[in-house]
Amino acid sequence: METEIKKKLKMPRVVRSLLGSIPGMTGAVVVLAVVFMAIFADVLVPHDPTRLNARQRLRPPTTVAAREGQAPNYLGTDSMGRDLLSRIIMGSRVSIMLGLIASVLGGSVGIFLGMVSGYYGGRTDSFISWLVNMQMAFPFTLLAIFIMAIFGGGLDKLVIVLAWSAWVGYARVMRGQVISVKEMEYVNAARVLGVRQRNILLRYILPNTLSPIIIVMTFTVASVILFEAQLSFLGLGVDPRVPTWGSILADGRSYIERAWWITAFPGIAIFITVLGINLFGDWLRDFLDPRLKLT
Repeated sequence: METEIKKKLKMPRVVRSLLGSIPGMTGAVVVLAVVFMAIFADVLVPHDPTRLNARQRLRPPTTVAAREGQAPNYLGTDSMGRDLLSRIIMGSRVSIMLGLIASVLGGSVGIFLGMVSGYYGGRTDSFISWLVNMQMAFPFTLLAIFIMAIFGGGLDKLVIVLAWSAWVGYARVMRGQVISVKEMEYVNAARVLGVRQRNILLRYILPNTLSPIIIVMTFTVASVILFEAQLSFLGLGVDPRVPTWGSILADGRSYIERAWWITAFPGIAIFITVLGINLFGDWLRDFLDPRLKLT
């Protein structure tokens, strides 16, 4: 008994905190599972996700293979006979990739603008705050339709649209953090010693404001996955030949009464993934909260 207690005491704080939180542990397992599925999608798919087979169209979920030597269609097939499980697995790669890339790009812009706004204040702060308010006042769906209509579809355009929707959250959080940190004693000491403002921002302010930014990034990834599904459902996503969770939902809306599985399973995949990311983000927020450091 004493040995087990000593082992627990020797565990890193982050591990003890995660193991002690059932929601956080559940979210971490879901996130790791989805990331694993996205990385090894080419190996995990039982069928070619783009292979058309008119004879197997709208086949319900089954554990019996259509032909000897083939894997069963565990989640059924879509209106073109493509294996639904394979398309969902391959679609996880697109969703996770878009979520991460758009979050990083939007975060880079938002962090920079938030730092400049909070540190310099004055007219700079007013102008950037005006940009934030304008972005929040304009409906995202209309903005996406406007951009995609002008520049056309494609994966690169979709990344830009999703990153555009993500920078506002980073900017608002970073601005508030910088305002609270820039008058700290160590920052004032750096100014007195003649440290350049750029170095003050990068060496003294940025490292001490990253905790809430990391939390924002987790929730932004979940939001971007939902936005991608929404745009793909509306036909504004990536190339229709590329399987995404949103495009699978769009393909199945015409057959929802005859083939419920086409919309049900990708919807469940989106729900579980977003829920897992949010649970992990909630735990991460509590873990990084400075008020809980001593607990």
